[in-house]
Amino acid sequence: MRTALVIGTGLIGTSAALALSQRGVTVHLADRDPEQARTAAALGAGTDEAPEGPVDLAIVAAPPAHVADVLADAMRRGLARGYADVASVKGGPRRELLARGLDLSAYIGTHPMSGREKSGPLAASGDLFEGRPWVLTPTRDTDTEVLNLALELVSHCRAVPVVMDADAHDRAVALVSHMPHLVSSLVAARLEHAEEAAVRLCGQGIRDVTRIAASDPGMWIDILSANPGPVADLLSDVATDLEETVRALRALQSSDEDKRREGTTGIRDVLRRGNAGQVRVPGKHGSAPRVYETVAVLIDDQPGQLARIFADAGRAGVNIEDVRIEHATGQQAGLVQLMVEPKAAPGLVAALRERGWAIRQ
Repeated sequence: MRTALVIGTGLIGTSAALALSQRGVTVHLADRDPEQARTAAALGAGTDEAPEGPVDLAIVAAPPAHVADVLADAMRRGLARGYADVASVKGGPRRELLARGLDLSAYIGTHPMSGREKSGPLAASGDLFEGRPWVLTPTRDTDTEVLNLALELVSHCRAVPVVMDADAHDRAVALVSHMPHLVSSLVAARLEHAEEAAVRLCGQGIRDVTRIAASDPGMWIDILSANPGPVADLLSDVATDLEETVRALRALQSSDEDKRREGTTGIRDVLRRGNAGQVRVPGKHGSAPRVYETVAVLIDDQPGQLARIFADAGRAGVNIEDVRIEHATGQQAGLVQLMVEPKAAPGLVAALRERGWAIRQ
């Protein structure tokens, strides 16, 4: 791939353009908001000047509701040899294009499984997709050259290609992305009018659950409008589980011992099922999940503290597998949780204590 046209210079489009530009591809940028395309160009994502002729690959990064319109226009104008979109829903746009009678041999639906809570070109990064799955949904009609161009796009973005059927993809993202976002928003909504004294007690657990609820509502309305059926089916199942959980909790309030036992059984069941589902979430680099030992270190909220901890861990020959930070309420301090291999934990604790760090047991 020597040339590309990115149509839509938001977070995903600009990030892909940055990755391609960094690897020597001549990238042209277009957006219904010319100022946004100019911003992306100023960031080094390419040029906002129109290409003189057809490019190798046109990448449509428009909201799902507009993908089919933008693709149809680009294909009718002959802007590229191949066409791909990066929308989070795949079945709907393809069916819309088929209904318009377009030849889809030059088109392939794709979806990079990466993003941020922020949107727009200023939130973009050339390494946004590195190591992340990038779904490709070719069909028997997809031209081999177009599939190869899409694979080249994924390679330039240092993502991991995953081939799926379009409708299977839509059911999958409803499960792992769209439904969880709504559940996160429902939990976060409980905080909107909560008493300030209660909100001040928020810890890492509530932060983890509500983090994705900070995303742009307008963007998510577009996403959910393109995949409502599978998401509604999943939420219906969640609603059934919630009703059973509420009944179990009410039973725990009963003075009847048999009802309390029944309530305990119900709560234990939902927690057990949660455990069983959580262990299926892929671990580091997409591998099977592993159990790490947590070394908790108390730190002051001062510049350079994290760098010192990582440097001291490196001197001790310990690799930090993951890290979490919990900030203390009302204090300029926090707790850094370092996840390491269990056999490395005792040595890391000793080394950090030797260097003056306070370890929380």
